Amino acid sequence: MRILIAGGDGFCGWPTALYFSERGHEVAIADSMIRRKWDEELGTQSLTPIASLEERVKAWKEITGRDIRVFVGDLTEYEFVESVFRQFEPEAIVHYAEQRSAPYSMIDRAHAVFTQVNNVVGTLNVLYAIKEITPECHLIKLGTMGEYGTPNIDIEEGYIRIQHKGREDVLPYPKQPFSFYHLSKVHDSHNIMFACKAWGIRATDLNQGVVYGLWTEETKRDERLYNRIDYDGVFGTALNRFCIQAAVGYDLTVYGKGGQTRGFLDIRDTLQCVELAALHPADRGEFRVFNQFTEQFSVLELAERVQQVARTMGIDARIQHLENPRVEKEEHYYNAIHTKLLDLGLKPHLLSDELIRELIETARRYKDRVDFNVIAPTAKWR
Repeated sequence: MRILIAGGDGFCGWPTALYFSERGHEVAIADSMIRRKWDEELGTQSLTPIASLEERVKAWKEITGRDIRVFVGDLTEYEFVESVFRQFEPEAIVHYAEQRSAPYSMIDRAHAVFTQVNNVVGTLNVLYAIKEITPECHLIKLGTMGEYGTPNIDIEEGYIRIQHKGREDVLPYPKQPFSFYHLSKVHDSHNIMFACKAWGIRATDLNQGVVYGLWTEETKRDERLYNRIDYDGVFGTALNRFCIQAAVGYDLTVYGKGGQTRGFLDIRDTLQCVELAALHPADRGEFRVFNQFTEQFSVLELAERVQQVARTMGIDARIQHLENPRVEKEEHYYNAIHTKLLDLGLKPHLLSDELIRELIETARRYKDRVDFNVIAPTAKWR
């Protein structure tokens, strides 16, 4: 299968490209390299040293004999998108190429506007390229569980059956996004759903939980293939961030009470889920939604789990409750349904003490690359 990985230089995109290439697919990456520029803007860097995309792809060729094509450009520029689609003619596109950080979108007006323009316009251009050039191409779009918010009822997978005044219908599940970033993903979902209805496009929206972990079978093979991992207050996410904080002697930063509950999954399961979606594509005109996570944890539960594992390693990791910079419920009901990917054959890697220990050990190895000045949250919702 010809698979285009949009955002293939990023945290999820790079291991996905290697994963599909290893399994014999023809893979191409489209990326603007902007994620690396955000490091420069914020004065931070990946905990792990990461090679340039050119070096990464060259190393993969040396090690495996497999080629990955690279297209450098911006999805918000339709001429670039059209050129990629005409040259590569993808049968599936895995779309990670968006600004993915809620805190980044909340820094100020300019960052909010950039996030929405970048994410929504880029996705619209992809939709038009599919319509005009490769109408059979299956769009696999990485959405987010954050689209749903934290309703006081179970979260279904994309749709909910409603009875109202004697009538019944199946409607998109109500959205209560957490940030301007999450709002951009809601807009994407609506645009994709409309394109499927109007143009007969086939699309799968993977509403992904928070991804943790770092290593995959492919990225471990050579230092030039290493994936990035973030610890800063803008792009760092729960668990990965806690493990790195424990390793360098920084208090585990829990926002507010820490009762915020979310869906989580191992990065290896991200790859599994995307593969399952690609191998079992949506029908023409179908906009299907999968909730992509394997377990639910509160933020405080994760911090305590890291604290316990760190203690077995001789590390006294303290938990610090910070004033919550976000506008969100800190204690709430949360029960999200996530059966569709399991039905397709997902074999989850559930969170283990061994993985937490491995993350802490990795952070210890590269602790000299950690800048304490960028760990604390700086973006304020209020």
